[in-house]
Amino acid sequence: MVMGRPREFDVERVLESALHVFWTKGYEGATMADLSAATNLKAGSIYAAFGSKSGLFKQVVDHYSTTIFGYGTAALEADTAREVVRRWLLGAADATTGPDTPPGCLLVHGALATGDTAAEAKADLCARRHTAEATLTQRFTRARDSGDLPPTVDPRDAAAYVITLSQGLAVQAASGASRTDLRRLAELALRKLPWE
Repeated sequence: MVMGRPREFDVERVLESALHVFWTKGYEGATMADLSAATNLKAGSIYAAFGSKSGLFKQVVDHYSTTIFGYGTAALEADTAREVVRRWLLGAADATTGPDTPPGCLLVHGALATGDTAAEAKADLCARRHTAEATLTQRFTRARDSGDLPPTVDPRDAAAYVITLSQGLAVQAASGASRTDLRRLAELALRKLPWE
């Protein structure tokens, strides 16, 4: 059996470097030359390791989802619906204004892509946002079933509300709002949630 050459690069480092390129320039704006320069890999090595620019992007988004967007998963583990919302919104404020990352959110930024070459990436990001909303809906359904949310609250509406606020925070961050500004806005929203 013939063995392929082992990879001579750190996959996590490559994903981090590519993440910054995609986050800053968007899927369409990120060229193979940009990705090669950022990762210190030749285009052929990127294709060999990830299959395509799209394949690299999917792995970058997977990495983003488990690291920077990890606040969403952590928020779902909170004991109360209110604490879920608090962790989610403050997590969004912090993640979209990280000191070592571009401002905004990769998932929201990617949703704004308009060209034909970005259709697959845009569809993937859309599916991921829908999954996040569905997961939040499930959490709010459990909260309603346990009496933590009023029976009149539709869990889908509560989830959509939180997602909309967090996406708004991401847009504000991309427009230059500071972490302090966004945390203040999150706290304002938390003074009284619509179902309280």
